[in-house]
Amino acid sequence: MLSSDDPLVRNSYYEASTQRTDRYAPLQTDIACDVCVVGAGLAGLSAAIDLAEAGFTVAVLEARQVGWGASGRNGGQALVGLACDMQVVERQLGRTAARQVWDTTVEAVELIHARCRRFDIDSEWKDGFIAAAVTPRRAGELKQWVDTLAHDYGYDRIRLIERAELPEWIASSRYRAAAFDAGSGQLHPLKYTLGLARGAAGLGVKIFEGSRAIEVRPGRLSEVRTAEGAVHCSHVLLAGNVYLGDLMPQLASRIMPVGTFIAASRPLGAERASQLLPRGAAVSDTQWVLDYFRLSRDHRMIFGGRVSYSTILPARLPQAMRRRMLGVFPQLADVPIEFAWGGYVDITMNRAPDFGRVMDNVYYLQGFSGHGLALAGMAGRMVAEAIRGTASRFDLFAGIKHREFPGGRWLRTPLLVMAMVWYRIRDILA
Repeated sequence: MLSSDDPLVRNSYYEASTQRTDRYAPLQTDIACDVCVVGAGLAGLSAAIDLAEAGFTVAVLEARQVGWGASGRNGGQALVGLACDMQVVERQLGRTAARQVWDTTVEAVELIHARCRRFDIDSEWKDGFIAAAVTPRRAGELKQWVDTLAHDYGYDRIRLIERAELPEWIASSRYRAAAFDAGSGQLHPLKYTLGLARGAAGLGVKIFEGSRAIEVRPGRLSEVRTAEGAVHCSHVLLAGNVYLGDLMPQLASRIMPVGTFIAASRPLGAERASQLLPRGAAVSDTQWVLDYFRLSRDHRMIFGGRVSYSTILPARLPQAMRRRMLGVFPQLADVPIEFAWGGYVDITMNRAPDFGRVMDNVYYLQGFSGHGLALAGMAGRMVAEAIRGTASRFDLFAGIKHREFPGGRWLRTPLLVMAMVWYRIRDILA
């Protein structure tokens, strides 16, 4: 795993473009509260906010710093939907329940806007997202997806972009077709996460940085221990995802850490940047091993796409990311990469989110599978609802069943690497 002094953490554009003005001391004693949240990312902070507003006392334990994990280092694309196709949910829960899940993801984006207004967060939000197809087969699948969303899910904020129209959206010859989603968008994830922490602290939430949870002792009155203290509480929320490590081994077997990497170019200038993405929308292709990109407020190209399923960090990351960027925008051949960073996301076997309970009063949120920037906040809200006594929405998501990765602790990573090689071949042949 990445450590706090790893260059892939230090060389984040988000950290370089953000000032951490709020610091939170480590836990150094025993305390009592209603709810202990493990992980000061989007999910944990969102739950803490709703619980505090409902009158609960809340403590948040963060192993490193607020937003240190995926919440503060992701691609910045806040999207409706899930990482998996909605048919995965339909097959398990039926069409009606799948529609409820979809509508909740739409509300997840609306929650971002509400939180920015509530806590005066300048998240650098920009409307619009483009899903782009590289091959004719993917173009056909994209059209079917848009039709399904309109017909089965009542989602009318997305429309097809025909190939002849594409230059008005993306200055690249790589794509065959695309779809524009006006309900999704992009933001600066670290600024947003830090804003949520400020909002939570202002509501009385106690946030402790540098306070890794090393043991959870569930019970009617649970105990969460750190190296220097403990939290005694009625409810626990585990929201550290892949960074929980061995804290709860029975959860770790259902997710796989996947390294994902992003680069930021030097500033392009407003005119040149607008030539690349004339409408300013964030973009992701629909390949299994995908590229995604957007423009920052200071006109950099933020480009993500390389992944590591083996947990081996790539050598010469800036150069590798630049090659991927030039594969989409060869006209940037004169533009260097100024930042390159990475981290881990937690994927499930079916790419659907994995929410549930370890026992009645110990909740967990994991398995966002790289699609959690919007959904994580909503997941935190659903846990808060459940703790308050209204668990219908949380239980809906918890009803999605998951399998453990095959191969056990030692063989599951090699097996996944072999599977991903096959999917990459499918991308090439599609």
